[in-house]
Amino acid sequence: MAEGPKTQMPARRKARKRALDVLYEADLRDLPPTQVMATYLERIAKPHPEHLDYTTGLVEGVARHLDRIDELIASYAEGWTIDRMPVVDRNLARIAVYELLYEPDIDDPVAITEAVELAKQMSTDDSPRFLNGILGRIAEFATR
Repeated sequence: MAEGPKTQMPARRKARKRALDVLYEADLRDLPPTQVMATYLERIAKPHPEHLDYTTGLVEGVARHLDRIDELIASYAEGWTIDRMPVVDRNLARIAVYELLYEPDIDDPVAITEAVELAKQMSTDDSPRFLNGILGRIAEFATR
């Protein structure tokens, strides 16, 4: 039986959540994100869910542009170093910044809102406001 609209998570949100899981594990274990993604794909039953293509794209994109993404996050995170940020917030920011800079099909407000929504579910009470602020500043920079 199909899930109702309130319980079904949109495919791209699922993809972002899975990308967060992979980036979080890679960050904690100090492993390349693409290596963790490959292991993750091996563990998932086939056929893979459709949203995994977007997940893989996010993980590979963040990994490819990590230095630039982290540089932007560090320069716009007022009063925070990237190492002091909660691991969830740091990786949600990485996903959103990747989408802001390198995914032209994703509107900036969507990238920001998705990061904020996942932060509400998975991080601290202060995280949604923190991410909204930093991502808003980066989006402004990116559109100049």
